[in-house]
Amino acid sequence: MVERALALRWNKVVPARIANAMDQCETPEDIERLRGLCGRYNSALGRLLLMATDHLDWPKTDNVEALQTAARNEIVRLERGLVVLEIIIGIAPLLGLVGTIAGMMTVFSDVGQTGLNDAAKLAAGIALILRATLIGLLIAIPSLIAWSYFSKKVEVLAVEMEALCDAFIRQQYARRER
Repeated sequence: MVERALALRWNKVVPARIANAMDQCETPEDIERLRGLCGRYNSALGRLLLMATDHLDWPKTDNVEALQTAARNEIVRLERGLVVLEIIIGIAPLLGLVGTIAGMMTVFSDVGQTGLNDAAKLAAGIALILRATLIGLLIAIPSLIAWSYFSKKVEVLAVEMEALCDAFIRQQYARRER
Protein backbone atom coordinates (compact mmCIF):
# COMPACT_ATOMS: atom_id res chain seq x y z
CA MET A 1 0.00 0.00 0.00
CA VAL A 2 2.82 2.39 0.87
CA GLU A 3 4.63 1.67 -2.40
CA ARG A 4 1.49 2.39 -4.45
CA ALA A 5 0.81 5.54 -2.43
CA LEU A 6 4.28 6.83 -3.28
CA ALA A 7 4.19 5.71 -6.92
CA LEU A 8 0.75 7.21 -7.63
CA ARG A 9 1.44 10.70 -6.34
CA TRP A 10 0.02 13.20 -8.83
CA ASN A 11 3.30 15.06 -9.36
CA LYS A 12 5.13 11.75 -9.88
CA VAL A 13 2.78 10.68 -12.71
CA VAL A 14 1.80 14.07 -14.19
CA PRO A 15 4.56 16.55 -13.26
CA ALA A 16 3.32 20.13 -13.31
CA ARG A 17 6.45 21.34 -15.12
CA ILE A 18 5.80 18.98 -18.02
CA ALA A 19 2.10 19.84 -18.17
CA ASN A 20 2.91 23.56 -18.22
CA ALA A 21 5.62 23.13 -20.87
CA MET A 22 3.19 21.27 -23.11
CA ASP A 23 0.98 24.33 -23.42
CA GLN A 24 3.91 26.43 -24.63
CA CYS A 25 5.13 24.08 -27.37
CA GLU A 26 4.93 26.08 -30.56
CA THR A 27 8.38 25.84 -32.11
CA PRO A 28 10.84 22.97 -32.63
CA GLU A 29 12.95 24.52 -29.85
CA ASP A 30 9.97 24.33 -27.49
CA ILE A 31 9.53 20.66 -28.35
CA GLU A 32 13.21 20.02 -27.60
CA ARG A 33 12.82 21.83 -24.29
CA LEU A 34 9.77 19.66 -23.53
CA ARG A 35 11.74 16.53 -24.44
CA GLY A 36 14.47 17.60 -22.03
CA LEU A 37 11.93 18.05 -19.23
CA CYS A 38 10.40 14.67 -20.01
CA GLY A 39 13.82 13.06 -19.77
CA ARG A 40 14.63 14.82 -16.51
CA TYR A 41 11.30 14.06 -14.80
CA ASN A 42 10.80 10.35 -15.37
CA SER A 43 7.03 9.97 -15.33
CA ALA A 44 4.21 8.26 -17.18
CA LEU A 45 3.23 11.51 -18.91
CA GLY A 46 6.86 12.22 -19.78
CA ARG A 47 7.32 8.81 -21.41
CA LEU A 48 4.13 9.27 -23.41
CA LEU A 49 5.18 12.71 -24.63
CA LEU A 50 8.65 11.48 -25.58
CA MET A 51 7.02 8.80 -27.70
CA ALA A 52 4.57 11.28 -29.24
CA THR A 53 7.30 13.81 -30.08
CA ASP A 54 9.44 11.05 -31.60
CA HIS A 55 6.65 10.39 -34.09
CA LEU A 56 5.48 13.90 -34.98
CA ASP A 57 6.65 13.24 -38.54
CA TRP A 58 4.17 10.34 -38.77
CA PRO A 59 0.58 10.88 -39.90
CA LYS A 60 -1.62 12.00 -37.04
CA THR A 61 -3.69 8.79 -36.91
CA ASP A 62 -0.57 6.62 -36.73
CA ASN A 63 0.90 8.76 -33.96
CA VAL A 64 -2.38 8.64 -32.02
CA GLU A 65 -2.54 4.85 -32.33
CA ALA A 66 1.05 4.48 -31.15
CA LEU A 67 0.33 6.85 -28.28
CA GLN A 68 -2.75 4.84 -27.28
CA THR A 69 -0.70 1.64 -27.21
CA ALA A 70 1.97 3.32 -25.08
CA ALA A 71 -0.72 4.72 -22.79
CA ARG A 72 -2.14 1.24 -22.19
CA ASN A 73 1.34 0.10 -21.17
CA GLU A 74 1.66 3.05 -18.79
CA ILE A 75 -1.71 2.25 -17.22
CA VAL A 76 -0.54 -1.33 -16.63
CA ARG A 77 2.57 0.08 -14.91
CA LEU A 78 0.40 2.33 -12.73
CA GLU A 79 -1.85 -0.61 -11.79
CA ARG A 80 1.14 -2.74 -10.79
CA GLY A 81 0.63 -4.18 -7.32
CA LEU A 82 -3.12 -3.56 -7.24
CA VAL A 83 -3.77 -7.19 -8.10
CA VAL A 84 -1.96 -8.18 -4.89
CA LEU A 85 -4.35 -6.02 -2.88
CA GLU A 86 -7.27 -7.54 -4.75
CA ILE A 87 -6.07 -11.05 -3.90
CA ILE A 88 -5.62 -10.10 -0.24
CA ILE A 89 -9.17 -8.74 -0.22
CA GLY A 90 -10.45 -12.11 -1.38
CA ILE A 91 -8.22 -14.34 0.71
CA ALA A 92 -8.16 -12.58 4.11
CA PRO A 93 -11.83 -13.19 4.99
CA LEU A 94 -11.49 -16.78 3.82
CA LEU A 95 -8.47 -17.29 6.07
CA GLY A 96 -10.48 -15.79 8.91
CA LEU A 97 -13.25 -18.25 8.10
CA VAL A 98 -10.77 -21.13 8.15
CA GLY A 99 -9.62 -19.96 11.59
CA THR A 100 -13.23 -19.73 12.70
CA ILE A 101 -13.94 -23.28 11.58
CA ALA A 102 -10.73 -24.56 13.21
CA GLY A 103 -11.74 -22.79 16.44
CA MET A 104 -15.22 -24.26 16.29
CA MET A 105 -13.76 -27.72 15.76
CA THR A 106 -11.56 -27.22 18.82
CA VAL A 107 -14.49 -25.98 20.92
CA PHE A 108 -16.74 -28.88 19.92
CA SER A 109 -13.94 -31.35 20.47
CA ASP A 110 -13.33 -29.97 23.96
CA VAL A 111 -17.05 -29.95 24.72
CA GLY A 112 -17.25 -33.55 23.50
CA GLN A 113 -14.43 -34.60 25.82
CA THR A 114 -15.22 -32.57 28.95
CA GLY A 115 -18.88 -31.76 28.49
CA LEU A 116 -20.23 -28.30 29.21
CA ASN A 117 -18.74 -28.33 32.71
CA ASP A 118 -15.52 -26.46 31.81
CA ALA A 119 -16.58 -22.91 30.94
CA ALA A 120 -12.94 -21.78 30.64
CA LYS A 121 -12.27 -24.14 27.71
CA LEU A 122 -15.49 -23.07 26.03
CA ALA A 123 -14.61 -19.39 26.45
CA ALA A 124 -11.07 -19.95 25.15
CA GLY A 125 -12.45 -21.68 22.06
CA ILE A 126 -14.94 -18.91 21.40
CA ALA A 127 -12.15 -16.34 21.85
CA LEU A 128 -10.09 -18.22 19.23
CA ILE A 129 -13.03 -18.20 16.84
CA LEU A 130 -13.60 -14.47 17.26
CA ARG A 131 -9.86 -13.67 17.03
CA ALA A 132 -9.52 -15.54 13.73
CA THR A 133 -12.54 -13.75 12.28
CA LEU A 134 -11.27 -10.38 13.49
CA ILE A 135 -7.79 -10.88 12.02
CA GLY A 136 -9.25 -11.77 8.63
CA LEU A 137 -11.41 -8.66 8.64
CA LEU A 138 -8.61 -6.41 9.91
CA ILE A 139 -6.57 -7.44 6.91
CA ALA A 140 -9.36 -7.38 4.32
CA ILE A 141 -10.98 -4.05 5.19
CA PRO A 142 -7.88 -1.79 4.87
CA SER A 143 -6.87 -3.70 1.74
CA LEU A 144 -10.30 -3.08 0.21
CA ILE A 145 -10.12 0.61 1.05
CA ALA A 146 -6.62 0.93 -0.44
CA TRP A 147 -7.51 -1.06 -3.56
CA SER A 148 -10.63 1.04 -4.19
CA TYR A 149 -8.75 4.30 -3.65
CA PHE A 150 -5.76 3.38 -5.83
CA SER A 151 -7.93 1.93 -8.61
CA LYS A 152 -9.92 5.16 -8.80
CA LYS A 153 -6.73 7.22 -8.65
CA VAL A 154 -5.24 5.29 -11.58
CA GLU A 155 -8.46 5.91 -13.53
CA VAL A 156 -8.34 9.66 -12.81
CA LEU A 157 -4.64 9.86 -13.72
CA ALA A 158 -5.30 7.96 -16.95
CA VAL A 159 -8.07 10.35 -17.96
CA GLU A 160 -5.86 13.37 -17.18
CA MET A 161 -2.94 11.99 -19.19
CA GLU A 162 -5.27 11.16 -22.07
CA ALA A 163 -6.65 14.71 -22.09
CA LEU A 164 -3.18 16.27 -21.93
CA CYS A 165 -1.76 14.05 -24.68
CA ASP A 166 -4.80 14.60 -26.88
CA ALA A 167 -4.49 18.37 -26.51
CA PHE A 168 -0.76 18.19 -27.26
CA ILE A 169 -1.25 16.07 -30.41
CA ARG A 170 -4.08 18.31 -31.65
CA GLN A 171 -1.99 21.43 -31.04
CA GLN A 172 1.07 20.04 -32.82
CA TYR A 173 -0.78 18.79 -35.90
CA ALA A 174 -2.93 21.93 -36.11
CA ARG A 175 0.24 24.04 -36.02
CA ARG A 176 1.75 21.98 -38.84
CA GLU A 177 -1.37 22.40 -41.00
CA ARG A 178 -1.16 26.19 -40.88
